[in-house]
Amino acid sequence: MEANKKKEIWRVVKFTLFSASAGIIEIVSFALLNELLHLPYWLSYLTALVLSVLWNFTLNRKFTFQSAANVPVAMFKVACYYLVFTPLSTLLEHWLTGLGWNEYLVTAINMILNFVTEFLYQRFFVYKDSIDTAKKE
Repeated sequence: MEANKKKEIWRVVKFTLFSASAGIIEIVSFALLNELLHLPYWLSYLTALVLSVLWNFTLNRKFTFQSAANVPVAMFKVACYYLVFTPLSTLLEHWLTGLGWNEYLVTAINMILNFVTEFLYQRFFVYKDSIDTAKKE
């Protein structure tokens, strides 16, 4: 297997692991806000999403994409993704839970959609020209 292919596979594995950890942060914070504080679903979801995004962005920028790109610019690009993803996923959540779907199932669906689309967005847009440009420590 050529070196670039191995590197890309490893990049996907790292993104998956960091996304799983962000998913844990999202679901635990969602559960705390939804079950303990009894916040409205959309507010619990939005807060949990923001916490997981900050975690995921930080780890993936440093370890998965190893990018030396300007942090505010990269964060702005990721924020633009979420300006589209968040309202669409919130509408999906509202529609599906309105049909009687379980809130946790809907959250899991949104997390899977987020995982796939965010990897593609970050890999081919946010970090496209800056992958592996950070200095090794």
